[in-house]
This record gives sequence, structure tokens and C-alpha cells, in this order.
Amino acid sequence: MTKRKNKLIPLGKRDYRQYTIYCLLFLACILPKKINAQQTPMHTQYMFNTLSYNPAYAGTREVLSIMASSRHQWVGFEGAPSTQTITAHSAVGDKVGVGFSLMHDVLDPTKQTGLYFDYAYRLKISESGQLSFGLKGGLNFYQNNVSSLNTGSVTNDPALSGSDYSKVLPNFGFGLYYYSSKFYLGASIPRLLENKLDNGDIEVLGESGKQNRHYFITSGYVFDMNENIKFKPSILAQFTQAAPMSMDINLNFLLKEKLWIGGFYRIQDAFGGILQYQFNQQFRIGYAYEMITNELSNYTSGTHEIMLRYEFNFTKEKVQHPRHF
Repeated sequence: MTKRKNKLIPLGKRDYRQYTIYCLLFLACILPKKINAQQTPMHTQYMFNTLSYNPAYAGTREVLSIMASSRHQWVGFEGAPSTQTITAHSAVGDKVGVGFSLMHDVLDPTKQTGLYFDYAYRLKISESGQLSFGLKGGLNFYQNNVSSLNTGSVTNDPALSGSDYSKVLPNFGFGLYYYSSKFYLGASIPRLLENKLDNGDIEVLGESGKQNRHYFITSGYVFDMNENIKFKPSILAQFTQAAPMSMDINLNFLLKEKLWIGGFYRIQDAFGGILQYQFNQQFRIGYAYEMITNELSNYTSGTHEIMLRYEFNFTKEKVQHPRHF
């Protein structure tokens, strides 16, 4: 039985499922050495959101590039993860790039808002390739609001008392990014400091209640199938001590330099499709849908992610060698 609006209402089957998942998510956050999980938000359209995890990407688009994305994960039950991201970066001269990223991530009962600044320095190491070195630094505003959980008829649970807290966590990271007109390869550690996450009563997120380092490796290549079709496979691998390796494998086709269409598979986790349209040299919109392959698939209708990118590129002439990443 749960109490709603001062009336006793039977706990329905759907509510029971949602409450069960809610409890599992909460336990995943508070039980150290029992459940391992990724701490950084995932992005299906990661190939167009590179700056959020690799500072060496700053300035590689050559123009001022602004990207916004909104990801709503596991749609169908209350308290599911959602992530909103805004990034901006630009070249400053021939060798320097600067940028920033703003990320807001919610997984009840925790919220994180991160603001980071990026600096990159590029070197031309071959006729068509450049190697960029990047630094990232900023703050993460972390909140743990356990008292906001709906416990139904259970009151005064000692496990939840006094467990709300917030912290401001500084961090920094670095990355490498090699790219040419058709190929890219990057490696990064966006957060080097393993900040402790506890208030003396409860530990969250990981084996020892801390922010674990995450290591990213990404790569992709663009193949010219014919004059109107390009094929772009790409991967993103993520490693951390607190969870199994995560790897996204993406296969995308570009039709007439306008329409991206493709699919992806996240090993032992999810699969889905991606659709993007390039309206002109400045504006692009993208949408991704994914379904998970684990037991949570019985309780959700999937994950939705939308991406918008605007670039201040106003040259009237058509770009001879457009960048596709």
C-alpha cells in the first residue's frame, strides 16, 4: 500500500515494477563493492559530442561550433537517467583551440552539473594529418538527495536519515586526438582526480565511494562508396576500474552530404539507430533511439537522444573537403 494525497491506494502492477526498478537504481548508487556501474553519462551520438570527453578536440572544426544534446534514458518509469549537454569550441589562430562544456545529469536521487573549459594545441605531423594535445579543467556540482525518494508507507528509515548532501568537486583531465580528412583516433582521461563522494554516513557511486577515472579511446574512418554515398564506421571504448569495459560500435552512411542514417551496438547493453540531417553548412539536427538488451527492457520503451549543432561557417563556396567528425 502506498499513500497518495492522504488516501490509501493499492500498489498496482505497473507501480510495483517502477518501484522495484527505482529501488534497484538506488541500491546501485549506495552499495559499495556490490554493484559496479559507469559514472559518466553515455551518448549514442558520441562522434558529434567529442569535446565532452576529449579536450584535444577543441578547435578541430576550425570554426566556432556549438552543440546541444538532450538524452532521456529508459523512458517509462520515474527517476530514469537524463542528461543535457552544451559544448562550444573554436580555433584561435592556426594551432590553438579553446572550448567549454556544460553538462547536467540526473539519476535520482543524485544530480550532477559540470562546467569545464578546454585548451588544445595542434601540430601538423604529416601532409594531411594533425595531432592535437588537450587539457580540461573545471568543477562538478554534485548533489545526493536521498530524502526525495518515495518510500511509500515506510517512514523514518534510519538508512536514509541524514544522507542528503552536496559537494563542489574540482577536476582536470587531458587528451590526444589525431585526425585527417577521413580518419581520426583519440585517447583521453577527462577526469584524473578520484574525488571522494560521501558525507560520513553513506558512500555512493563505486567500490569506495569515489569518482573513478574513465579512459576513452575512439576512432573512425570515412569510406567513399561513390559520389553520393559515404560509409563511416566508428567505435568508442570506455574503461574504468569500477565497471566492465563499455564499447559502442557505429555504422553510418552519409547520403549526398545531407542525410546520415545508421545503427549502433553497445556490447552487452543496447542497440539502436541514428538519423541526422545537415540542412546547410551551419545547421545539423540528429536523433538516436536505443533499446537495452538486459532485464530492464521489460520496464522501458527505450532511450531517446536529440542533438543540434550550429557552426558559424558562412562561406558561400562549397567546402571542398568537408569534415565528417
